[in-house]
Amino acid sequence: MDCTFKTGLGNFNYRVGVIITNGRKVLMARNPNDKRKYYYSVGGRVKFGESLTEAVKRELLEETGVDCEIDRLACIHENFFTADEGIPFHEISCFFTVKPNEKLLHIGNGSLTDQGPKGEYLEWIDLDDCDGVTIYPEFFKTVDFDADREFRHFITRNK
Repeated sequence: MDCTFKTGLGNFNYRVGVIITNGRKVLMARNPNDKRKYYYSVGGRVKFGESLTEAVKRELLEETGVDCEIDRLACIHENFFTADEGIPFHEISCFFTVKPNEKLLHIGNGSLTDQGPKGEYLEWIDLDDCDGVTIYPEFFKTVDFDADREFRHFITRNK
């Protein structure tokens, strides 16, 4: 069971995300069936009773088919937003970097994730050439997680 629940004021999500980099490129997921063109990090909800590191390894394997060694907890992201249906969300995501191996680095653009009929796929996004590209979370564009090893805390409030 995912660690997500409804309250009288909105929904809460507890998530993990994976920061997968190769130089200034980052591996992101995209759903081509969504009318809005945007990319998002590999990751998902933590399951009840699952540690953060267990959740990261599971999500990474589910979405890329590759097992990697976790490097470190890089940041926490508190995200407050309203979904398309008008439902307010309070989401806490813990983002980890991984030590990419050859299999992970050789995932090609258009590699399918495990999401089946939704058609999600993975793509390497060049952070030095991504003007006009929408990426969630947005701080992926501004922080070089390979060079800057300081732990970060981000808060995003979207209405």
